[in-house]
Amino acid sequence: MTKDIKKWWNEVSKSYQIDSKIRTKSAHYGPYSPDEKKLKLLGNVKGKKILEVGCGGGQCSIAFAKQGAKCTGLDLSKEQLKHAEELAKKEKVSVKFLKHDIQTLKGIKSKEYDIVFTAFALQYIPNLTKCFKEVHRVLKRNGLFVLSLDHPFFMVIDTKTNKIKRSYFKTGKIEEIDVWPDSSKHKFVIYRRKISDIFNSLTEAKFFVEKIIEPLSKNAKSWKWEEIYPKELVKLVGPTIIFKTKKK
Repeated sequence: MTKDIKKWWNEVSKSYQIDSKIRTKSAHYGPYSPDEKKLKLLGNVKGKKILEVGCGGGQCSIAFAKQGAKCTGLDLSKEQLKHAEELAKKEKVSVKFLKHDIQTLKGIKSKEYDIVFTAFALQYIPNLTKCFKEVHRVLKRNGLFVLSLDHPFFMVIDTKTNKIKRSYFKTGKIEEIDVWPDSSKHKFVIYRRKISDIFNSLTEAKFFVEKIIEPLSKNAKSWKWEEIYPKELVKLVGPTIIFKTKKK
């Protein structure tokens, strides 16, 4: 994880949590995607040990805890974790939140978890294969690894013109400058990959890919960030992709 990503999330956390309004009734997967209650990818989590990688404001871990799971949430942003701890207290559930590098998982016990879950966090990871090997290490035998990311097809489109803005094959580190409403500028770093890159990293880390889901909720309401996820474009190309995998 780069210092730029950590800095960006510490700066944006408060406004992001206010704007996103992510609920804690069921784990979410991404923009315009049905939640876990509808997709049922994890099954009954009661009594299961779950590690959420890149937990952000903690909403998914809290949702799992409400269903009886024993959850640990990792994130690099102290501001995101502060929100997560306050929200867990408000929701009256117990979740262990840790400030941690989500690429290496150093210090996390091997073969400790039944499920590893991550939603829209891995686009900030420089080395995906390294991360997946660490996830494999901390999972129990036959453990589930369910992950969602922004859909690589959606990310090549200019949301203002609905035209392709860059090659699908242009992958790797991308740096952008975000201009906020107060005219301040903030450096934003993200890593772009093809679907095959994600799939191949999973298989290299010895995961069996059970399903690839490209969801779109028919009842989805417009998100706060209409300029990022225009509803008319979303009808053509869904912004979320999900992989359900199992440790071999």
